Amino acid sequence: MLQYLRNLQLASANLPVGGFTYSQGLEWAVEAKWVTNQIETKDWLIQQMYSTLRFCDLPILARLHQCTINQDEQGFSYWTRNLLRQRETSELRLEEQQRGKAFFRFLEGLGFIHPWQNLLIQSQVAGFAWYGATNKMSLEDIQISWSYSWLESNIMAAIKLVPLGQQAGQQLIYQLSTLLPSIIKQANDVKDDDIGAGSPLVAIASSCHETQYSRLFRS
Repeated sequence: MLQYLRNLQLASANLPVGGFTYSQGLEWAVEAKWVTNQIETKDWLIQQMYSTLRFCDLPILARLHQCTINQDEQGFSYWTRNLLRQRETSELRLEEQQRGKAFFRFLEGLGFIHPWQNLLIQSQVAGFAWYGATNKMSLEDIQISWSYSWLESNIMAAIKLVPLGQQAGQQLIYQLSTLLPSIIKQANDVKDDDIGAGSPLVAIASSCHETQYSRLFRS
């Protein structure tokens, strides 16, 4: 029961990591009229779910989780750096590091002190994995938390930007969350050499967003 509650806490929109201050390129995609309605928002997110989530975030999260269990600092460092290399623009890398620092402050507030601080502050994915393993949460549980948190924060950004109504946003969460169990299963079958996701449109949108004149989001 306690592990289930910890899982809910990680997936909560109230987790103080600034999740709703980032759009991961969506703000520019809306400005460029690549994404203008609910259907296009769905397509935009599905592409990332089957690329970034399946071939990058979730497989690396699994390896970081196992490195924590094995107390393998060298492996943990390798996969944290690997994740940062997968962020295709300076804006996306900065977002990952800012989220990492915010998540580490969350851990500190709970009383967790760990010598891997220099790694944990680099990535929220790393912090998620470490926290989950430390609290004896299963890999599947921590992957569900990460995936749902990613999905919800992106849809909340779309609600503000496209814009979508709250009902449309909830419809998207309901529809796209049904894909997550299969994506998580596929992600856990990804071999080391196959880890890596390319999302050209997201990279272009993020690069353009860095110099977008008027914007609400930090990425």
